[in-house]
Amino acid sequence: MNSLAIVGLGYVGLPLSLQFARSGCRVLGLDIDPKKIEAIKAGRTYIKHIESAAIAEQHAAGRFDASTDFSRASEVEALVLCVPTPLNAFREPDLSYVLNTGRSLAPHLRKGMLVVLESTTYPGTTDGELREVLEAGSGLKAGVDFHLAFSPEREDPGNPDSKVARIPKVVGGLTPACLEKALALYGRAIEKLVPVSSCRAAEATKLLENIFRSVNIALVNELKLVYGAMGIDIWEVIEAAKTKPFGYMPFYPGPGLGGHCIPIDPFYLTWKAREFGQHTRFIELAGEINTAMPDHVVHVCFEALNAEGKSVKGARVLILGLAYKANVDDDRESPTYKLIHKLEALGAKVEYHDPFVPVVPLTREHAEYAGRRSVAAITPEHDLILLSTGHEAYKTFDFSGFGIPVVDTRNAIPPARRPAKYFRA
Repeated sequence: MNSLAIVGLGYVGLPLSLQFARSGCRVLGLDIDPKKIEAIKAGRTYIKHIESAAIAEQHAAGRFDASTDFSRASEVEALVLCVPTPLNAFREPDLSYVLNTGRSLAPHLRKGMLVVLESTTYPGTTDGELREVLEAGSGLKAGVDFHLAFSPEREDPGNPDSKVARIPKVVGGLTPACLEKALALYGRAIEKLVPVSSCRAAEATKLLENIFRSVNIALVNELKLVYGAMGIDIWEVIEAAKTKPFGYMPFYPGPGLGGHCIPIDPFYLTWKAREFGQHTRFIELAGEINTAMPDHVVHVCFEALNAEGKSVKGARVLILGLAYKANVDDDRESPTYKLIHKLEALGAKVEYHDPFVPVVPLTREHAEYAGRRSVAAITPEHDLILLSTGHEAYKTFDFSGFGIPVVDTRNAIPPARRPAKYFRA
């Protein structure tokens, strides 16, 4: 296959588009956001860890175009969907982005075309709900007139060693012919392919990966509290444990889960499992523990201020880091938003600093914070500093001269740069 459209040009779709273009394919990026389309046509990036030159090079070579016109889907041989799959207000799967995208594309499907979903979801979405809307809107039959597959995205933003081409790609098809077609597509751009028996097996693989992380992060978050009560440093214990060359993998505690995957994906399986009369106790317990971590952080802030004879109400708090992960500009599901909300609900006056997110973007979950700006510099002109994201800039910043409490949720500040009033949460 020589041409494809990638629908959704965010943290997954944009790097995937560039990798296919570098591999010699003609890529059409489709997105409902005209600002992204304008940026691509101007050879300008909108994701910090992706260079503008990479976009400009592929666009100038005619291998990467972009549009908001979904009717152009008829121009290509394959469609790859990389759209959000959030939770709704009741923590239930919200497939509206996937299904509305399917409805928009269905009238433009042609016989022999391949459709691949990459968005993380519960088993049965691809060969169930998505298949239904594609067939209803096109008059074509999946597995007969067009090919259908699922291949979960695997992105690690901010990791310089994570290259799209080198991350093994799991692929599952509706039929053996669908799988063959999908393998032929991804074989153009990805070095190692991992075929599985079905779309559902591929969907389940992605959920397992993220549930594994969620459960183990919950474990160390719980142990942080238990060991802390015993006067034991969890970070020291983790460093010692990870010297074991077998049977152990380090996970690290934090202020709560962030990113579009780990806080959300496990609940897709939890919701679907109920249909089969199954209960996901590990997943739900992990969710409870991880969801409670922002409350623990706020409690430590309360204690730090109390030691100064100050109340949370009226306290000036500077939070360091809005991104959910160190050294990226991705703020999706960041626990910092929860910390801001909880502290402000208690009457604190909260500002934030983040070199990667200078202005709070408009988000689905926290629209009320849109437009807030990062403070220009980190100064002791606050009552408390709360480090929420372990950016490299904070690891090298010298807090030792600060006379105010600093609460570190990431063990990011090395001993020599810590202030006298240093707290870990």
